[in-house]
Formats: sequence, structure tokens, C-alpha cells
Amino acid sequence: MVSISCAVHDVAHLSCLSERVSTSHHQGVTIPRSFAPSRRGFLAWSGGAAATATLYGLSTAPAWAAPRFPQSPFTLGIASGDPTPDGIVLWTRLAPEPQAADGLGGMPPYKVQVNWQVATDPEFRNVVKAGSESATPELAHSVHTEVNGLRPSADYWFRFRVGAEESPVGHTRTAPAAGSDPRRITFALASCQSWAGGRYAAYRTMAQEDLDLVVHVGDYTYEGKNHESLADFRNNHAKYKSSPDLQAAHARFPFVVTFDDHEIENNWADGVSQPDNEASNDPQRFLQLRANAFQAYYEHLPLRRPQRPTGPAMVLYRGLDYGNLARFHVLDTRQYRSDQLTENFPGGPQHPDVYNPSRTFMGDAQEQWLFQGLASSPARWNVLAQQTMMAQYDYDPSEILSVNHDQWDGYVVSRNRLTNFINQQDPSNPVILSGDWHSAFVNDVLLDHADPSSNVVAAEFVGTSISSGCGWAQAIKNGLPANPHTHYINPDKRGWTRCTVTPDEFRSDYLVVASASDTTSPAIADASFVVRNGQPGAQRA
Repeated sequence: MVSISCAVHDVAHLSCLSERVSTSHHQGVTIPRSFAPSRRGFLAWSGGAAATATLYGLSTAPAWAAPRFPQSPFTLGIASGDPTPDGIVLWTRLAPEPQAADGLGGMPPYKVQVNWQVATDPEFRNVVKAGSESATPELAHSVHTEVNGLRPSADYWFRFRVGAEESPVGHTRTAPAAGSDPRRITFALASCQSWAGGRYAAYRTMAQEDLDLVVHVGDYTYEGKNHESLADFRNNHAKYKSSPDLQAAHARFPFVVTFDDHEIENNWADGVSQPDNEASNDPQRFLQLRANAFQAYYEHLPLRRPQRPTGPAMVLYRGLDYGNLARFHVLDTRQYRSDQLTENFPGGPQHPDVYNPSRTFMGDAQEQWLFQGLASSPARWNVLAQQTMMAQYDYDPSEILSVNHDQWDGYVVSRNRLTNFINQQDPSNPVILSGDWHSAFVNDVLLDHADPSSNVVAAEFVGTSISSGCGWAQAIKNGLPANPHTHYINPDKRGWTRCTVTPDEFRSDYLVVASASDTTSPAIADASFVVRNGQPGAQRA
């Protein structure tokens, strides 16, 4: 991918980075060094010293030389993420009292040294990497350890220790070597995991598989109506992280994550709050809410340092390579989008302004970054991991077009720019991964959905939810006859999608569970679809 150097020396420089693209490519991970928060939004923010501390991880806290805990500080588990051919990021958060009202997890205001080890065996007879990391109160005593110097396509085990306390053992796997030709990768697609009492049947069954990674495309948590402070968002994440099933999946596989709306606020768009939220009449208040939500999100997930937020801005779009087999283009379609045109749910008449060229879904900088990444990709499969359904879905089987304006259907100009780019530049085998809608779909994405006879440019696999219900299931079923490019729907079942990628095909198995909270039953394949190399569009396996 194209690398354009851009140094960030202090927070004051950040606002001038709007609409610039700068990327860094290192051993299979491509991340923008700059980002494009809305100029309106960033200039309204005044994080000052707090933002600087968050950016650089500085801490003025004294050291806790001999920590002692009333109970294990590893109550939220451990995790790994964003694999490269030679490394991984390891995560944990020290929280002996994870639901402490102040959001600090029962930790004192000291920085704490956390030791870590990486081994080639689960018994740690062969430790290949070890070190220590400071867990600081500014980041809720979370740890994001970036380990390098590992072997590609290799299994590793890791653990943390602080004082006399030792974490559970986690497993992870690095990405294939750059330029290599792996014969297969297998990963899970997950999204939408509203709290269901802490048991997630989808994750329980997922943890029994042998996967290279998990791709989570959003709604990792669901906000409460009154969630606004940093403590609110920290404690909400801590509640979700207390799930034994979610912890098991994180301890078993590296995760690649991006947020959607509910990690922050339902249907938020750039600096715009939803109309019925108390922060909607005060942009500054919403930006503070967004900054708090971003920080808590970073603190609770295995993200690298470039993803650390600065106030209400966070670089989440990035690329990861799996040799020459697959490139993952991970998108953020919330932070830079224009506001939704209507709130009609689940659908409503198409608003004429969906064709307004000034409206954007990804923002100019991210869109340019994506186009550059697709154009330069050496991979057989180009996987776009993003939040909301890209293909058009018409909810009205009559002649009236009824669509959901929170999805790509509300941003037709942005979608057409992408589909036109794919049609003209012909990047190898684009496949779209989506979530958000609590329902499984298999779609063909058309060059122009206003012309049903136009070319199919990509297949789209929309995963069902881990646990979130679909109260609009009947509306989806009613609309199916109006959508000949949709080959499969299942709004009734919860689960996850297993994706198996080889040079010849991209296969998606839609695995469903008996109920979101089931603790014993296996996941059953409800349907399987494949995309053949060089043949855009999905077919039943």
C-alpha cells in the first residue's frame, strides 16, 4: 500500500490532518498515520492535557512497587488481536472489582508493572518472548503489548503476571509470511452481541473450532440510555467482558475489531447525536460522550497503539494481509459519515438526497485509502470488513422502493463510487462482510442497484447476530420477493459465520444456535455459500 509520511508532534496539529491520507505498512498491517475527523467535530473538542496523555500513554501516577490484590485482577480475561506475520498485540485489564462505581475496576491510582510471556507450548517450557508493560490509571490499567519477532503462521501461547497473580493462558496465531501463498485460512465473522446474562452460545461453540482469527464488525457492546461518562462506558464493557463464553473466544483466537453504533450511541453519525438523546442539542456534550466511549472501547480490546483515541477521534480503519491469499480492509463507516436522512425503520421511501454528491459514508480520506488499498493489493481475495449492509434491500414488494437509510442504501453516491471503482479497476475477488442487522443475508452487490440488470461486482455475507434479537424479522421476510439479488435470509436465528478461504473459493457457513443463551447444544450449519475465484457473486455450496 502507498506510504505517505506524516508526523504528529502534538495534539494542536491534529485538526489540520483532516482529509489527508497517510499510511504505514509493517509486516502485514496497514494503518493510516493520520485520520480525518470532521473539522467541525475536532475544533469543538478541547481535551488538552488529557488528550495528550491518552495519545502518548503518559502517566503522572506513582508506581505501585509491590501490588497485592484481594482477588485476581484478571477478572476480564485476556485477548490477542491484529496479527502480523511476525507479531501480535496482547491485551488484558487489571480489574479486581470490575464493576466498581468509579469505573476504575477496584484499582488504586498507581501505575503497575505487568509481566508477560509468549511461548510455543501451553506449558511454557519454551518461552520465546517476555517483557513487562506499565498498566496506568489513565487507561484503566489496561495493557496493550505489541510483540514482534515471532514466526509467521505459528501458534503461540501467552500469559500475564502481576505481583503473585497470574492470568489464564491464552492462545493466538500469527499471520502468514508476506508474499507467501497459504492454501487456506479460516475465520469467524461476528457482530451484535447485546447482553444476554453473560452466556453467549455462539461464542461457546466458536471457541471449539480451529480458527485463524475472528473478525468482529461492530455492536460489541450496547450502550445504556444514560451512558455518558467514562465510568459508564468502562463498566458496560466490563460487564460484557465478564461473559465466560466471550472470554473463552478471546483466549482462543486473535480478534480484528471495528465498532458500529451501539458502542457509542444508536445511529450516531460523525458529530451528530440521535434526536432523542440528551446530548443531541449540545454538540460539545456529544463529542465528550464520544471521546469517553472511544477510550473505553480501546481500553477493553486488543488494539494497537495507532488505534489509541485522541479525544473524540480514533483511527480504526486499517488493513491486514494474510500472505497473497487475503487482504482485510477494515472500515469505519460511523465516524466520518453524513447524518442519516430519515429515521424510518426498518425502511421507508427512498429520500431523494441519497444521490446528493456532497454526502459521504466513509469520508474522503478513508475512501481514498480504501481505493489505494484495493488497487495495490496483491491478494487473491480482498475482504471488506465493515458494519452495515451494502447491497440494496427493498422492504416494499410493490413498486415503491422502501430502504433503510442508516445502511449504504442511505448513501447511494458513496456506494456507487465504490462499485464503479471495483467495476473499472477490477481488484481481485472483492467480498463484503457486514453485520448490524441481527439477520443473516447473502447478497450480490450490483454495479447500480437502480438497474437490476447491471453487473454483479461483489458478494456480500451479512452475519446474523451473536445474541441481539431481530424484532423486524417479518418485514425482512415480506420484502424478500422484491430483492432478486438476495439469495438467503435468516432473521430468526442467532449465531456466527465461519469463512474458509482458499485460492479457489471463499466459503461462508452460516452456523446457528438453539438460543443465544444455550449452554449445551452445538452450532448447526443453516446454509453454506461460496464465491468462486474470478466469478463475482455467491452460489449455494
